[in-house]
Amino acid sequence: MIEPSNFVLQVMRITLAEENYLKVIYRLSQPGEQHVSNLAIAGHLAVRPATVTEMLRRLKEKRLVDYSRSNGATLTKAGARVAVEIIRRHRLWETFLFRNLQFNWSEVHDVAEQLEHVRSEKLVEQLDRALGYPKHDPHGDPIPDKRGTMPQVKSFPLTKGASNKPYRVVGVESREPAILQFLNSIGLAMEDTVEIEEVHEFDKSIRVTVNGKFHTLLTAEVSRCLLVM
Repeated sequence: MIEPSNFVLQVMRITLAEENYLKVIYRLSQPGEQHVSNLAIAGHLAVRPATVTEMLRRLKEKRLVDYSRSNGATLTKAGARVAVEIIRRHRLWETFLFRNLQFNWSEVHDVAEQLEHVRSEKLVEQLDRALGYPKHDPHGDPIPDKRGTMPQVKSFPLTKGASNKPYRVVGVESREPAILQFLNSIGLAMEDTVEIEEVHEFDKSIRVTVNGKFHTLLTAEVSRCLLVM
């Protein structure tokens, strides 16, 4: 484990590209299986496996990942800490853009991808406070607190819901602009209430009532992405 003073110096030497790799490894890590393969990272970032190997060796030298060709990569405690800090900044910026600058939820991701690399600790703390210490971003993803603690999410996809029971929309498990723009176009947003009326067996699309006011048909893909409680 890197001591706090050394950790700050280490962070200052991390490049933007290295930050992106740490974030991707964190996101691809599965509970109980923290190792991520070169191919998975390469596929996510759309780069060659050889490029991934070179980067992982650099991150290993900085003690931010443990890596071997046979097992793939896993974040060290220091690497996980950096990744969570990046995710925290990203999701706070998404929330700020959505709430304060009237960006819609299909627009905030790409802008936050740029802003997440601003490392001013004071700026992030002030941003968090100004937003009222939000627990979730506009897509429903949990925002880590300044200690790196990630709030627990108890949501599930709409496809696992029961008919004739109201559910609250708490997230969208997709950053595909087309899906988010579709939800905007039909007037479906966070905190709306949806009730399953019918599931069409031939294509698994779901007909729902939104806020008890209007009906709409959601494809199977959209329904899988829509998180409810």
